[in-house]
Amino acid sequence: MNDVLITGLGVISHLGSGLDAFWQGLSAAQSAPSRVPDPDARMDLPLMYAVPEADLPPGPERYGDLVLGRGSRLAVAAAAQAVADAGLGDVPPHRVAVVIGTGMGDSGLHEEWRTAGRPGSGPWSPVFSVASAVGSWFGAEGANSSVSNACAASGFGLSLAADLIRSGEADVVVAGGAEAYSRVALACFNRLGAIDPERCRPFDRHRRGTLFGEGAGMMVLESAAHARARHAPRTYARLAGIGWSCDAHHATAPEPTGVQITRAMRQALAEAGAGRDEVGCVVPHGTGTELNDTVESQVLNAVLDAGPDRVPLYSLKALLGHTGGAAAALATVAAAQILYRRTVPPNAVTGEQDPECKVFLPTAAQPLAGRFALVNAYAFGGNNVSLVLQEAGV
Repeated sequence: MNDVLITGLGVISHLGSGLDAFWQGLSAAQSAPSRVPDPDARMDLPLMYAVPEADLPPGPERYGDLVLGRGSRLAVAAAAQAVADAGLGDVPPHRVAVVIGTGMGDSGLHEEWRTAGRPGSGPWSPVFSVASAVGSWFGAEGANSSVSNACAASGFGLSLAADLIRSGEADVVVAGGAEAYSRVALACFNRLGAIDPERCRPFDRHRRGTLFGEGAGMMVLESAAHARARHAPRTYARLAGIGWSCDAHHATAPEPTGVQITRAMRQALAEAGAGRDEVGCVVPHGTGTELNDTVESQVLNAVLDAGPDRVPLYSLKALLGHTGGAAAALATVAAAQILYRRTVPPNAVTGEQDPECKVFLPTAAQPLAGRFALVNAYAFGGNNVSLVLQEAGV
């Protein structure tokens, strides 16, 4: 089986654009949501963690007949960063694939047309064309796939990307996730009563829901043989283990016993050959919703004995908000940086940690103690995925 390596990273988020801004933001451990600048967002809590206007990519707005919405533009810009970071040269186009996870895709285009009162008057574009946009930019002639199963989309997308390499279908996959502001998505969560009025505060006793964020996390994945042959300048991590499950319990709520997320987590750890004492960090799903955080905490304790002062968690959503279909990709970029830098950044300060969430959320930077990092992503409909990254060179 071909080893799958992460050799390039690109990121745009609420913390800014580029790896340096991302790591600096993680290390500072401070951020805050703001009101969306949308006069048509007629809802109680129009709050989110937006990408700063100065960091928004200027274009392009279309490739041929394909119109690029905000989500596609974020994905292309982050992909360009990742490809440059990987020092990727000429690769036969048919040996390059693209897989992007996204929950809403370019739905913002359609929302703009509807708001203008001219449905269909603008240049039409399919919603889930984000992978096509990245593939058009790069000239990738392998599989170009947009994956959309809600908040686990980019986790499943990275799994698919790894399979393309392991099966020999591709040498290189530009993979990750992208999510942009969607009025429809934010309005739906307002109607569900699932928006926190203050901030995204996973594992906090007084949390009242989640808050969305925008962003794109992109990676260059390639086989170890291909990376060696081209003398790749660096390897951040090895994508060593993948676990999937679906509990099919409820349209929105996680199954309260956590049986199926336990299964996905154990499967990923077993495939990676990672013992519980070798996991140095977990980037949890941790959305700030009451049941999700509690169930995930209980499962982490059962699988890793991840209680207080045991395995550090890095609660990314406390800084970026919940980036929907891009959440797993951004979490994987963070995990790859944690492994590469051998440091777990400080968590944003929790007001009062929920006693039902017995997990370790250090507020000071920690040296990484293990060889592996675990990333979790869960979605509506009970779609669960866990990814295990292993330090490079092992």
